[in-house]
Amino acid sequence: MKTFVSILVCLVSASLNSMCHAATFYDALGRAVIMESPPKRIVTLAPNLTEIVFELGLGDRLVGVTRFSNYPPDAARIPKIGSYVNLNVEKIIELAPDLVIATANGNNKMVIELLGHSGIPVYVVNPRNLREVIHTIAILGNPLGVRKRAKELAKRMNFRVDNIVRKVKGLKRPLVFLQINIKPIMTVNGNTFHNDLIRLAGGKNMAEDLPVTYPRISMEEVICKKPEVIIISSMERGGSFEAARKKWMKWPNIPAVKDGRVYLVNSDLLDRSSPRLIKGLETVAKLIHPEVEWNR
Repeated sequence: MKTFVSILVCLVSASLNSMCHAATFYDALGRAVIMESPPKRIVTLAPNLTEIVFELGLGDRLVGVTRFSNYPPDAARIPKIGSYVNLNVEKIIELAPDLVIATANGNNKMVIELLGHSGIPVYVVNPRNLREVIHTIAILGNPLGVRKRAKELAKRMNFRVDNIVRKVKGLKRPLVFLQINIKPIMTVNGNTFHNDLIRLAGGKNMAEDLPVTYPRISMEEVICKKPEVIIISSMERGGSFEAARKKWMKWPNIPAVKDGRVYLVNSDLLDRSSPRLIKGLETVAKLIHPEVEWNR
């Protein structure tokens, strides 16, 4: 009888101890995510989330990432759980994560619900511009157990953004055409991270008022709009980048071509809502406003 009572006391004590240490965090969808302790096994459902976890110094806790999680290089060695739009739920469950980080913009809601029903905490983020990315990083520090580190990273990122905004304030805003795909030619409207970067960098997106988020656009339309800066940021790799740039150079009546302002930019710096967006912003700002003394 004493043994039974002792076991019962231990079980109740352990249960109470677990409850005392449990914490509730609310994600971008307002969902309550309960964590008994900082996660030791993390799965990310998008490449940008993988980058954020690494930037917060927790890359060694990642046990599963999506197919195109290629940065930093160490991410390539982590088991893959499908692409962020086509996730392998069974594989994720097999990895036994104590936290899954998902994105509202791209991940299937049904997958998030299935993982939740399986008892796996899922924290969803939903940044829609650069400042929200920074805020998301700061907030993620809470469920990840690195609150101070996340806040310090967010502070450094905000400082760099503020520096860009301060330097371009009051300057003329050149018209910018951002090409995100080569065949067909595609660009972005005002409801994108890309547009936010162009705006913060002191430029004006040529296609910001178009109704489609990622519209196809003809070469004739670009010629007619006469952008002062052309930035090519395609998911295609290799020689196609330079080939696209040379194709624009055949039209000297476009101000950007006439002035030699047709540039190539690594798409990862503009497409992923990760800490590298800051480098993307700085890159775009220097291309749009080369007259600014950026090193000061």
